[in-house]
Amino acid sequence: MSTSMSGITGGNLRPDDITALRRAVRGPVLEPGSEEYAAECATYNLTCGLRPAVAVGATSESDVLEAVRFAARHGLPVAVKSAAHQIASAAEGGLLITTQRMTGIIVDAQQCTVRAQAGVRWNEVLPRAAEFGLAPVVGSAPNVGVVGYTLGGGQSPLLGRTHGYAADHVRWLNVVTADGELRRVTPQSEPDLFWALLGGKGNFGVVTETEFKVFPVSRFYGGGIYFPGEHLAQVLDAWRAWLPTVGEEMTSSIGIQRLPDIPVLPEPLRGAFVVHLRIGYLGSSADGAGLIAPMRAAAPVLIDLVGEKPFTAIGEIHMDPVDPMPYFDRSLCLEEFSEKTAQALVDLTGPESGCSLANLEIRALGGAFDREPEFPNSVPSRGLPYVVFGFAVGAADHAELLQADLARVMDGLAPWAAQRNLVNFLSPDEATDLEGVRAVYGAERYDRLAAVKRRYDPANVFRFNHNITPA
Repeated sequence: MSTSMSGITGGNLRPDDITALRRAVRGPVLEPGSEEYAAECATYNLTCGLRPAVAVGATSESDVLEAVRFAARHGLPVAVKSAAHQIASAAEGGLLITTQRMTGIIVDAQQCTVRAQAGVRWNEVLPRAAEFGLAPVVGSAPNVGVVGYTLGGGQSPLLGRTHGYAADHVRWLNVVTADGELRRVTPQSEPDLFWALLGGKGNFGVVTETEFKVFPVSRFYGGGIYFPGEHLAQVLDAWRAWLPTVGEEMTSSIGIQRLPDIPVLPEPLRGAFVVHLRIGYLGSSADGAGLIAPMRAAAPVLIDLVGEKPFTAIGEIHMDPVDPMPYFDRSLCLEEFSEKTAQALVDLTGPESGCSLANLEIRALGGAFDREPEFPNSVPSRGLPYVVFGFAVGAADHAELLQADLARVMDGLAPWAAQRNLVNFLSPDEATDLEGVRAVYGAERYDRLAAVKRRYDPANVFRFNHNITPA
């Protein structure tokens, strides 16, 4: 944190200041204590509340400009919220800009591009692009925001191994920087800022709109296969042996899940301990069925949901939860997934482990995830073959127990862990650990980011994030 921003709060705002802000913007300006404020500050993770001094519901780039300029005049740090799937800080004492009212989408079928404003979610882009047989590099949860996902890199369970990260396909971004200026940032106009934005996760301004490439894909072969949890060792061994035999058109992951006993789940899965194999394949159904035959035979199958699907059904690969919930999470990337790594996972999360995590997943990366894009960006995870994400569900009064179990599992994988990581997988604790953030990017990349931060945000106005402090 830069010294010029430390200790600043919104406590010195006067009623006249708020009145002036309301006159300057078209969207709502909300203060603590009202139901509208609480709704505006709501988050996907119910343990990560937002408590800004004032919230501005932006309806346009003009509203964002006015809000950032107001924050500059009054010495307020700025937070940004779209779908609120990843909150790193409570934004206490700051100004919160919410973007969910900025929902413009333009699909250019001839150029194979999409323009999306700051509040757009992927589940709004998918049907619009599908009208033209086009598909974006969307992640496992289509209800997340386009901009936040892309600024953190964006790892797709279907197009990633063939096309890389979502950030690799951005053409330009409109950004309001800390000086209150609106910039059209391209690889040609401001290459350093372009590089830093894509991977730098909100450290350099408020992205109000972006344009990115989409691809001629309309279907896939995929979904999930659920095995009984007691067969975890067999499934992991089969997956390890199988991964080197498939090409880049095949993407897969494994979730070790302790599912809730709720009616929305089919009977064999309610309250069950399961191993969830996720498959996303771009080739034909016949070829896909042949490729995954060894995995189908790895253990008895509870439910097999793999089949031919439209691209708009990409969310059926991971079946990520949609409704807000209280949870704690941690992540790391693995340098390898050896026989010893697999045995450690069984010991840490298997049927005799006493593990309480709702989900511990390992995703195979590789392929285009390792290749540099045409226009370089700061995504730090290239060359890492696996990412692991742990997820424990429970309210704040269970925090100590749940976080201890997360630590037990993640620390147990430390012998195989890399220092670098996927930015979008960082938990609030990981995102606010300054030395940890430096390690995630690596020293050389972090120092370059810090230099860009010094140029565009020397007072660290945008610090309620995976913060990179100005050099």
